[in-house]
Amino acid sequence: MITHAPAPHGTAPLPHILALALTVVLAAGFAVAATAAPARAAAGDPKCGAGYVGLTFDDGPTPEYTSRLLSALRENGVRATLFNIGEKAEKNRELVVAEKEAGMWIANHSWSHPQLTKLPEEEIHSELERTKDLLEELTGTAPTLFRPPYGNTDATVKAVAEGLGMTEIIWDVDTRDWSGKSAEEIVEEAVTVQSGEVILMHDGYAATIEAIPAIVENLRSRELCAGMISPATGKAVEPDDDDPADS
Repeated sequence: MITHAPAPHGTAPLPHILALALTVVLAAGFAVAATAAPARAAAGDPKCGAGYVGLTFDDGPTPEYTSRLLSALRENGVRATLFNIGEKAEKNRELVVAEKEAGMWIANHSWSHPQLTKLPEEEIHSELERTKDLLEELTGTAPTLFRPPYGNTDATVKAVAEGLGMTEIIWDVDTRDWSGKSAEEIVEEAVTVQSGEVILMHDGYAATIEAIPAIVENLRSRELCAGMISPATGKAVEPDDDDPADS
C-alpha cells in the first residue's frame, strides 16, 4: 500500500494552496472589473418595479466637479444624462471622454449657454450644431437630446433641434441646486420625482454631489431606478442595451 507523507506541520497540502491562490486571484479580478465597469441596471430588474426616472446634470464639464460627480454616480450604481456646454467641452475634452467611459448619456446644452429665444435662427443653429459636432467627435455618438439653457424655448428653437436630430428635453423636478441650497434641501426637492419624470441638477456644486447618495437611496426605497431619457417621448425609461450610449 502506498502512503503519502504528511504535509509539514502548519503547511497546507499543495493542491489546497493552489486552489486557495486561484480563488484569491479570481476574487481580485472580479473586484477590479466591478470597479471599472460603468453602472448599469439589469434589463427587467425587479428592483425597478415602480419605473424609471431621469437624473440630469447641466452645465458641464467642469474641471473642479465633473470627476467627483462621475465618481459619486458610479459609487451609487446609477447613470445620468449630462447636458454639456460646447465651449466647456472644447476646453475639457478629456472629461467628456471620461463621461462616456463612465457609461453616462451625453447630451447637448448649446455652445455658449445663451438665451436662445433672443437669437436669430442661424445663430441658434450654430449654437446647437457646433456642440453636436464636437460631442460626436469626442464620443463617437451624435447626441439625440438637447436642453435649452434656462429652459427657455419656442417653436424656432425646438424646430432647429429637431432638424439636427435632437429631441428637446426640459424637466419635471427642479432641485434649484444653483441657488445655494444645501445637500439636504436638494434631496428634499429631488425625492418628489415620480416614474417617467426628469430631475434637473447641475455639474458645478459640491452640495449636489453630496446629495446623490440620499437621492439614490430614496429612489431605491420606492423601487425606482435611474434610467435613460427616451428621444421618442422625452420620458425616463429603462436603459436600452442597444442604445449608442451603452457601447
